[in-house]
Amino acid sequence: MAGSDTRREGNLEAPTRHPLDWQGVDFYNEPSLFKELERVFDVCHGCRRCVSLCQSFPTLFDLVDESDTFEVDGVKKEDYWKVVDHCYLCDLCYMTKCPYVPPHEWNLDFPHLMLRAKAIKYEKGDVTTRDRILTSTDAVGSFAGIPVVAQMVNAANKMGPTRKILQSVLGVHADANLPEYHSKSLRKRLRGHASAVQAEATEKTKGRVALFTTCYMNRNEPDVGEDFIAVYEHNGIPVTIPSDERCCGMPKLELGNLKAVAEAKAFNIPILAKLVDEGWDLTALIPSCVLMFKQELPLMFPDDPDVQKVKEAFFDPFEYLMLRHREGRMNTEFKNSLGKVAYHAACHQRVQNIGPKTRETLSLIPDTEVEIIERCSGHDGTYAVKTEFYDSAMKIVRPVVNRVKNAEADHYGSDCAMAGHHIEHGLKDGRAAEHPITLLRKAYGI
Repeated sequence: MAGSDTRREGNLEAPTRHPLDWQGVDFYNEPSLFKELERVFDVCHGCRRCVSLCQSFPTLFDLVDESDTFEVDGVKKEDYWKVVDHCYLCDLCYMTKCPYVPPHEWNLDFPHLMLRAKAIKYEKGDVTTRDRILTSTDAVGSFAGIPVVAQMVNAANKMGPTRKILQSVLGVHADANLPEYHSKSLRKRLRGHASAVQAEATEKTKGRVALFTTCYMNRNEPDVGEDFIAVYEHNGIPVTIPSDERCCGMPKLELGNLKAVAEAKAFNIPILAKLVDEGWDLTALIPSCVLMFKQELPLMFPDDPDVQKVKEAFFDPFEYLMLRHREGRMNTEFKNSLGKVAYHAACHQRVQNIGPKTRETLSLIPDTEVEIIERCSGHDGTYAVKTEFYDSAMKIVRPVVNRVKNAEADHYGSDCAMAGHHIEHGLKDGRAAEHPITLLRKAYGI
């Protein structure tokens, strides 16, 4: 009808993501940033669907409600940074809640706007020594992984007096759960490893996988990496690891250090692209690392053919198993049931839009019931260990902890090992979180 208003209240189409124009002339323009922050915050204030996701939105809405105008225009611009600091780029608001993401005309991308703000803060030098250290995972892991040093670090992390010093000097909360370090890393354990099984391709998989070990699994939980090898080879999938690798760049992305992300990309992508050319699919055991190669780097470097090549070859480990299961290429001869499993779906896995593949895989095990928990754990790798955010992280994880308690499950865990241990930290009942790939190995009895 002529003259009709075509504006929509919400968006019923699938979200689309625009490339991140991080090298554009306007990206680091602070007045431009604040203009866009005010526009987006005003839309968020009028909607408030995301209030339960993280602490960014309650912080924003409290600022609005406590202002003189009860609107965003009454909030001091310097207080905008309080909202930014609570965002850890989980992407759940964009992918699961917001009705105004593109292709909606309002074009909201809250996480990437927060990323832009973080990048401006970083460029201004508004970053702490603690945050530089916590996001330098390769350097910290290499040092803490030295045999004698690893023992000293692990012991110190469990001592109350040492932790109080760490809190006062570095701002790492004395009660936060910190990971252990292993001197015998996953890459050391797999040095010279050669799978004896023969690859069998399917329509969507090459049947041979290169495991990006990740800085966390390499140094902190190498046993889970060995479980992965056992499970995949039990399924007839040869496994290798890249000749070399650095951190995927996600911690630096969350800090706003985009130049460091570009440096990590320049190191990793040629190695991974070569593996793809040699006929390998790619995976990683940390959902954030998978998301980095499947989404963030392709959005930062949309015109780089090797980045796109790596993106197309990268799979979540359970997504890969289910793709093969659909074509009759997954081993379903399980020796042990798992009983009831309380399974936390990690945010950075959920936003990959692949569906609950871990739950689907574990549900194939006879006499096994999987209860999925789709709530953020609030860990984010570094957020939960920082003094100023620890209480918020424990508040965010509380509903997940309660779900695990109420499930009275035989096992619980998450695809994100750090989230699993954060839940474990909240439970405090002596039971350990278990990675789903470890549970799958138990079910196989291998």
